[in-house]
Amino acid sequence: MARRQDRAAGGTNGTPDGGKALKRKTTPTISDVAALAGVSTATVSKSLNGRDGISPTTRAKVVAAAEQLGFRSNALAQSLLSGRSYTVGLITNDSFGRFSIPVMLGAEDALQAGQIAVLLCDGRDDPIRERHYIRTLAARRVDGIMVTGRRADPRPPITLDFPIPVVYAMCESTDPRDASIVPDDEHGGTLAVEHLLATGRTSIGHVTGPSDFRAVRLRAAGAEHALRRAGLSLAGGGPLHGSWSEEWGRQAATILLRARGDLDAVFCGSDQIARGVADGLRAAGCAVPDDVALVGFDNWTVMTEASRPPLTTIDMNLPLVGRRAAETLLASIEGTATSGTELVPCQLVVRESTRV
Repeated sequence: MARRQDRAAGGTNGTPDGGKALKRKTTPTISDVAALAGVSTATVSKSLNGRDGISPTTRAKVVAAAEQLGFRSNALAQSLLSGRSYTVGLITNDSFGRFSIPVMLGAEDALQAGQIAVLLCDGRDDPIRERHYIRTLAARRVDGIMVTGRRADPRPPITLDFPIPVVYAMCESTDPRDASIVPDDEHGGTLAVEHLLATGRTSIGHVTGPSDFRAVRLRAAGAEHALRRAGLSLAGGGPLHGSWSEEWGRQAATILLRARGDLDAVFCGSDQIARGVADGLRAAGCAVPDDVALVGFDNWTVMTEASRPPLTTIDMNLPLVGRRAAETLLASIEGTATSGTELVPCQLVVRESTRV
């Protein structure tokens, strides 16, 4: 009986390790990091949260100490201390994701650098669904909201019943007091035609999407501006408007060839249309780029790489649009709000369809 009591009481003979006290692992605290780094807990907090006022040497020392101890900051504690949730809502109406996903990836890169999580909400072009998500994000006390979509046309601003920063990306708020980040479509149209002119082309047609898209009108304006500076005009008398489809591209190629026998280049408002134009030119016996050079828009690799030959195109820099929107939102969260529309320059991506 006595021996049994000794074991139960944790006597020398009853301990599993032969009498040595069991060592329990403890979770490192911010005080442990401060002690190891030789700084205050406030300095540790500022260093790990990326706040200003900390020298690079001190920040590196704190980070090294945190890594050595395996310290991970407590998100709930951060939230309670700062009054922030360290989350951002992202509302999109682009269920397909062709344009919104690159924007979101760029935004996430910038937000994660600020240790902020992203909550994605798909509004699906449904105002009721969008309002539901806004209420949900408000209940979660997000620090800010990004709104994005599949087209850059102006849209009504979202309605909020609480003060919170909002930034629009790949779409533009109709309220000039809001901050909007969009691709510079007119610049993209200018880049495309300037490139064709530089390859020696002078009879350039433009096949594009529906005229009610503002991006369509801006791209055409950029193309015509570049031609006017060269003393030229669009082959066929002006832009040819149709659907965003390869079928329309094939039809438009026939229309242009009939209108201008000397056609030597086509600038298209999308890569999908351009792929159809390439098919239509080939069916008519025209070689790309030997007879007719071809430029698309979007840099959608599904289309550009499948096109024969691979398609020269205009890239809208959508990840940069997302990054700039996220940076603008972070600045607004920190108290530096901006307003108006920021245009992100496009980029020419040269492939075989305009080879000299």
